[in-house]
Amino acid sequence: MAAAEFAYELKRASFAYAPDTPVLDEVTLRIASGSWVSLVGPNGCGKSTLAKLLGGLLAANSGTVMVEGRELTRESVPEIRPRIGMVFQNPDNQFIGSTVEEDIAFGLEGRCLSRKEMRARVKRYAEKLEISHLLAKHPAELSGGQKQRVAIASILAMKPGIVIFDEASSMLDERARGELLQIWQDMRRNGDYTLISITHDAEEIMASDRAIVLRGGAIAADKTPAELFADEELLQACRLIAPYRVRLLQELRNRGMDGAGIIHGWH
Repeated sequence: MAAAEFAYELKRASFAYAPDTPVLDEVTLRIASGSWVSLVGPNGCGKSTLAKLLGGLLAANSGTVMVEGRELTRESVPEIRPRIGMVFQNPDNQFIGSTVEEDIAFGLEGRCLSRKEMRARVKRYAEKLEISHLLAKHPAELSGGQKQRVAIASILAMKPGIVIFDEASSMLDERARGELLQIWQDMRRNGDYTLISITHDAEEIMASDRAIVLRGGAIAADKTPAELFADEELLQACRLIAPYRVRLLQELRNRGMDGAGIIHGWH
């Protein structure tokens, strides 16, 4: 079967935890398969709720959510959910096994895979995420960056087509955030994944293909990252600060200088 053109198609999708208090209000959007989209906006705007809606953890109260051409419903969730992986802010909440190896294998046990295939996948994704040397360790022994690598390996071993990162780098130090960003960039180049990142991190947003801005449970803007960081009013509303290189380029232009060559050299 040919791959779907869109990973997601939402049409007037709404959700409320309590009657008459919508968290998401008639959200309509399309996310192309194989793209990397950042969901941004101020706290309380509905980003995490939208992530759970996209992940099949919540069902829309009204409207439709299509995943790779199929409508997400109570009946279709069991078949669609395996195509979606989610990585959360605190990786400790995702650990099940007493060792890293057991944790990566845990999600595979319900997939009716042979032991040989399970071992092969654990080995492959441990190598891919550069955590082979951690397989025998207990998750509590790992650093924050290592824990997120394990969480991602556990998800990728199940071969989802869509991976949603809900503030996955917010608890990491600068070095670990940089390593995680590199992993995402490698995943995008691979072309096998649709990436959705809920984030406040300017570098993550800048690395993505598209930035969707939520305000008050609705889409306030749908821009390229460059367009977003050129919109001062929108940045203030989202409480975002442009990456240093973007601010430097703007300052150079304000002084009548062309710094495009310098900025290009940093990519």
